[in-house]
This record gives sequence, C-alpha cells and structure tokens, in this order.
Amino acid sequence: MLPVAGAAVILALAGTPMLASADPQPTGGPTGDTPPSAVEDYAYPNADQIQREAGIKLIKGDGHITLATCDDSGRQIKVLTVQGPSGNPQSAYCFKASAKSGYLSLELPRVFALETTDHPISADLRPQADPSAPARTVTVGKNGYQSVGEGAAGSAPAVLLELRVTG
Repeated sequence: MLPVAGAAVILALAGTPMLASADPQPTGGPTGDTPPSAVEDYAYPNADQIQREAGIKLIKGDGHITLATCDDSGRQIKVLTVQGPSGNPQSAYCFKASAKSGYLSLELPRVFALETTDHPISADLRPQADPSAPARTVTVGKNGYQSVGEGAAGSAPAVLLELRVTG
C-alpha cells in the first residue's frame, strides 16, 4: 500500500506547477531598462523650464508650497522683487500654500518684500554680494508684510533661499 501511495503523491506533484523564485536581476534587457528607485528626492518638478520662462530657480520642497500665478484671490504668499535688466523678469512671484506647514528651497535675487495672507511664513535670505554669508531668517505673520533686502532701510540686495509656512 505504501508504494502505491508514494506513486500517487509523485503523480499529484508532477501535475502541480512549481513555485518560481524571484530573480534579483530582471531578465530580458540591459540594466538600463530597470525602472528607477521610488525614493523621493523632493526636487521641484519642471524646475529647469520654470527657470528659463520665469527667471526663478526652484530647487526642492515638500509639495506644500508651489509657484502660482499672481492673482487677486488674496490667498497667496507674494515675493516682491526688483524687475529689469539688473533684476528679475517679473516684479512679483506668488506661491500657494496647501497646508499649515511646508517648505520650498529656491534662489531668487533682488527680493525686497514678502507679503502673506492666510499663513504666517518664515524666509531665509542672504546678501546677494556675498554667497558665503550666513542666511538671515525673517518671519512674516498672517496677513503681514515685511520689507527685506534693499527694501529695508540701509540694507543691501538679498537672495531668497527658502520659504516655510509656519501655521
């Protein structure tokens, strides 16, 4: 009886598909066909195109502060800059905050004021003439306005390095 049972088990296993093992290296193409890692680097999407078209260098952020078209909705963070040949292509850059906290790393020269509506912010700026100088942090309350850089009496042109929504 035992040899018959053993034969039945072998026949049953022969009809059952075997489990496949995972191959650590995909086959069927060069390693260049392997999809990229899903690790987020927080780089700002389309940053190169935005810099060419709008003259602002957006580096990275958490997605809660995004560049927006300036409008009369009043629900924006507005960064005022010197416009012209020695300044920026635009006199104002607006941002939309989608949460009570967020950050955006950027480089925008000749900033002279920051204006907020719905959210208080903090911003890091450094003197434009000295890239090695430490950044100075300013805060602007909800519905606030703050002169910075050459917009503040006796101050030199400044580069905006980071915006943070703080509430």
